[in-house]
Amino acid sequence: MAGKLIILSAPSGAGKSTLVHHLLNSNLNLEFSVSATSRAPRLNEKEGIDYYFLTPEEFKQKIANGEFLEYEEVYPDCFYGTLRSEIDRITQKDKNVIFDVDVKGGLNIKRQFGNQALAIFIAPPNMEALKERLLKRGTETPEMIQKRIEKAAYEMSFAPQFDKIIINDDLEKAKKEIEETVRDFLNK
Repeated sequence: MAGKLIILSAPSGAGKSTLVHHLLNSNLNLEFSVSATSRAPRLNEKEGIDYYFLTPEEFKQKIANGEFLEYEEVYPDCFYGTLRSEIDRITQKDKNVIFDVDVKGGLNIKRQFGNQALAIFIAPPNMEALKERLLKRGTETPEMIQKRIEKAAYEMSFAPQFDKIIINDDLEKAKKEIEETVRDFLNK
């Protein structure tokens, strides 16, 4: 059945993007919901593929018009959110929607769609493993890694509110578990 929503949330470094890509390549009739942001595009990011790039003013106007399922102002005038139109765009193709969103956004979408949505929380095996993964990336300062660890501890507190928690301590095992979970949900 098409038209169901799969929501993935996780702390940075838990492996969420890897699992989203796995699901998209698993013959589950899924299409990725492209988020909107008010930040400038980074190198190699493309409009409508990586994000919908809006000015802060355009983003605020869409908020005022009720066009977002969920959104967050991460820093002053730096917004991220999910446009309602993404669900229509994808379900009109007879596909299911997969979201890669933060924990609050994920729970907000789940509240709005109830049993039509499956909310999955991807958890690291522990905070030390998460820190090691962030260090291995080599893309962040020690201060930024510490901020991400603190944020991850906060995000982990939301895990029990999700329909399913998958601990990503073994990537192949996590891929198998998430694929089975999503397939079972879509076949209901």
